[in-house]
Amino acid sequence: WRKRPSEPGGSKRTEQEQRTPETKIQDHVSSVCTFFVASCYFVLLSGYICSSKLVPVSQYLGTILICLLGVACLRGWGRWKNPEYLQFISILEENKRNHSPENKRKLRCFTFDFPHWPQDFSWREVSSPKLTKAGVSLLKPEPKLRGTADSILYSVRTLPCHIIGYLVAHTFGRRMLYPGSVGLLQKAMKPMLMQGQAKLIEEYDGQRNKLVACDGNEIDTMFVDRRRDGGHNGKTLVICCEGNAGFYEVGCMNTPLDAGYSVLGWNHPGFGDSTGVPFPQNEANAMDVVIQFAVHKLGFQLNDIIVYAWSIGGFTATWAVMSYPEIQSLVLDASFDDLLPLALKVMPESWRPLVQYTVRRYVNLNNAEQLLKYQGPVLLIRRSRDEIITTGGPEDIMSNRGNDLLLKLLQSRYPKIMTDEGIRVVKQWLGASNQLEEASVYSGYEVDDGWCVSVLQSYQADRDVLFPWSVGEDMTQEGRRQLALFLARKYMRNFESTHCTPLPASEFHSPWKL
Repeated sequence: WRKRPSEPGGSKRTEQEQRTPETKIQDHVSSVCTFFVASCYFVLLSGYICSSKLVPVSQYLGTILICLLGVACLRGWGRWKNPEYLQFISILEENKRNHSPENKRKLRCFTFDFPHWPQDFSWREVSSPKLTKAGVSLLKPEPKLRGTADSILYSVRTLPCHIIGYLVAHTFGRRMLYPGSVGLLQKAMKPMLMQGQAKLIEEYDGQRNKLVACDGNEIDTMFVDRRRDGGHNGKTLVICCEGNAGFYEVGCMNTPLDAGYSVLGWNHPGFGDSTGVPFPQNEANAMDVVIQFAVHKLGFQLNDIIVYAWSIGGFTATWAVMSYPEIQSLVLDASFDDLLPLALKVMPESWRPLVQYTVRRYVNLNNAEQLLKYQGPVLLIRRSRDEIITTGGPEDIMSNRGNDLLLKLLQSRYPKIMTDEGIRVVKQWLGASNQLEEASVYSGYEVDDGWCVSVLQSYQADRDVLFPWSVGEDMTQEGRRQLALFLARKYMRNFESTHCTPLPASEFHSPWKL
């Protein structure tokens, strides 16, 4: 290396700062070579390698290498003689040179490794250059205020818990939470996924796209455009957020498709051909680039977009409407308010402090907290026999965390209506196990839908304010009960099924709004 002149002000750079990248690479290679030579010398001196052992091993290795070389040659020869493969290669190379819609349409006729798929959209095309690779902003728990000395002692005392929590979250914890990211499951589902993808492309003229998020993850998406069909629903785009073992190829995307909407599906990071791992930050980064793609490439306005999520997809869906409040509406199917109660349900009671720390630090899926930031229309769909998001079992409908999501939403938006009495009657309505019991509770309080609508419309017209509303402040207890039940039925619909039953298109509705 050569010495650089001193910098302005007379200060000289250290030796390490003066080293060029080439010199550093050379030194690194030299160190590796030295280590390899020393290792070989040690092995020779120890007598592990001798002619009697080396000859049979070399014969085995030579045979294996010859077999591999033969297979590679046969594969290359077969591809060279295959006209379809040659056509595919020419189309792929043409796409890399000119990624036009026509070339892209030709490429859709082939299935190949997603890393070779040309990039269709990147966050850099529209996002601010100030956005770093750390990603988009998330809601985080407020830090506990402690004194300086106390904070140091607390950090030292809880260090083992932090280490174990990190290991749990990054090993089996993440895989338990998102089983769809496990390679073995994906291999087992591969034929089904390929069949579903082919159906979307061949029957619905689906357009596959590769999006690059701000963290570098490549997100696999599928877009079905219904705007040219002439139907009213086709002008609205439904962005689908799948569950923890769901893929756009075979997931909830089919529900709005059957209802005639334009649909954009995407796979979580680490699911299918999407890269990365499905931690909350990566999930939000992926959702952000999906929305940017829908607006800047597909040509939809935010107020033409409905976000639809099933189960754990509620996290990215609520993040989307919190971050993009102009989005038309939100539909949450079989979702929950917070991951922590569900995590505590499946873990031993003795693990409670560790589970609390791990969830809040690494997988804090705080759906309700994000949802309360949104002002637009919301529809919650509760599965009456849900076995996944209940803390007491599928037969205990009151332990369904969708109930908590509804109550938190109503209390946030209508605090004067959702008093203790309002909460009581809504819980009574939520406890109904079927439509007949639900209607019985509703009629038992003699709810007048017309009167409820007129009260809410009058309040909205006079004030035109954002939530929370003070409607019901000077109202009788009977009036508050009627409004509480009316709002509960408008914000939540019951679907008599288990957690994983596909939602029929007839049950997919736009959320209620005044």
